[in-house]
Amino acid sequence: QVQLVESGGGLVQAGGTLRLSCAASGRTLYSMGWFRQAPGKEREFVAAITWNGGSTLYTDSVKGRFTISRDNAKNTVYLQMNSLKPEDTAVYYCARTQTSRATMNIGDYNLWGQGTQVTVSS
Repeated sequence: QVQLVESGGGLVQAGGTLRLSCAASGRTLYSMGWFRQAPGKEREFVAAITWNGGSTLYTDSVKGRFTISRDNAKNTVYLQMNSLKPEDTAVYYCARTQTSRATMNIGDYNLWGQGTQVTVSS
């Protein structure tokens, strides 16, 4: 059973940067995504990438600031987060689909990591 483990979260000031990593315990040549959940809110889509990295998808609020990428040789997906804002504060989750397309539909994801906390101070 493949497991996903996120890392790279932390506390950063507004305008700062963080890079999240999601390491899979085995090969996962499926589309992958990042979601986030702030206290008292539903889990929301952030970004997704196809299995070969050829296509990406972002929610509007992070376009131009966040970049999703992957290294299949390392079984790892990344989320580079620049120009962070206090409203980006949340637990960030990595997830895997069983499709070949990048999707923002949470129902398409069937494997989740445990999450990593990102806190952006103003």
